[in-house]
Amino acid sequence: MTRVHDMGGRHGDGPVDPCRDEPLFAEAWHRRAMAVTVASGAMGAWNIDVSRHARESLAPKDYARFSYYEKWIAGVANLSVAAGLVTRAELADGVAEQAPLAPKTLRAADVAGALTRGAPSARPGPAPRFAPGDRVVARLPARNALVAGGHTRLPAYAAGHVGVIAALHGAHVLPDSNGHRLGEAPEPLYTVVFDAGDLWGAPERAGDEVAADLWESYLTAAS
Repeated sequence: MTRVHDMGGRHGDGPVDPCRDEPLFAEAWHRRAMAVTVASGAMGAWNIDVSRHARESLAPKDYARFSYYEKWIAGVANLSVAAGLVTRAELADGVAEQAPLAPKTLRAADVAGALTRGAPSARPGPAPRFAPGDRVVARLPARNALVAGGHTRLPAYAAGHVGVIAALHGAHVLPDSNGHRLGEAPEPLYTVVFDAGDLWGAPERAGDEVAADLWESYLTAAS
């Protein structure tokens, strides 16, 4: 989905300082925002790709003004209402009716293990069409080919550019399908390396490269 969130390579957003020393949680409520997001996801009402799509689907004016964790909470709120876990009235009042625990519940003792495991996306899948060293072209435009305006992990800055397969990671869940509850549809996943000069026109250093992990349906063979 090429919307306000697809910021990679966009001009005018200011420099990125990788050396900036910031706390993991700048404000106390940030911890609670992450806890609510993780605990809500553990109930199994949605998957990680659906949750990413929910954040990307925020109104552009809200996405632009919300802080990082405000985006997380807004996404969880919308998903929770859609799934019938809470009502808009409960969110507005800040008071929820007492309800039994969901069948799948993330308890405090299990949090560390769940965060360590993450959500592995490797699955059995089809044999890869490409091999390391192959030249490929990223799909143009960078949009979901299954759902109009849908979730995709193909960044707009790579669309239409030629890259080289650097590594194969086996088959993984396709976000473009999984993010819309259409099934996991695993595909081969590759690391594709692009010349920074091709992407940006004026790279900081000649010879710099940009590596992106891209699914097979995002790619075609370069002529």
